[in-house]
Amino acid sequence: QVQLVESGGGLVQAGGSLRLSCAASGLSFGAYAMGWFRQATGKEREFVAAISRSGASTYYADSVKGRFTFSRDNAKNAVYLQMNSLKPEDTAVYYCAASSRVSRGIADRRLKDWYECWGQGTQVSVSS
Repeated sequence: QVQLVESGGGLVQAGGSLRLSCAASGLSFGAYAMGWFRQATGKEREFVAAISRSGASTYYADSVKGRFTFSRDNAKNAVYLQMNSLKPEDTAVYYCAASSRVSRGIADRRLKDWYECWGQGTQVSVSS
């Protein structure tokens, strides 16, 4: 049974940092591309970042580019999202997602439906 478990969320002041983790089990981790999405209250779930199977390629939403860094450790079956210079508009539940599908490019990786497995989410709250 595939499981993705996020951790590391919390409350932080604007300008602060958090590091989210997502631990995967029940899958051949290196065969999965990974993504982070977020959903603020009353809004649609939106793409945040994606990483290739090897970790060599990363992709970011314009709203987080230059502030967030997505990495993975295939030996530990885990991915990480380092979030710096946090803003109140980053407040949301953050979800980790995994996909074994073949990607035609960044357009696929931005789509929720491209991902097959999801975690339960972790809350990030940024105060002004």
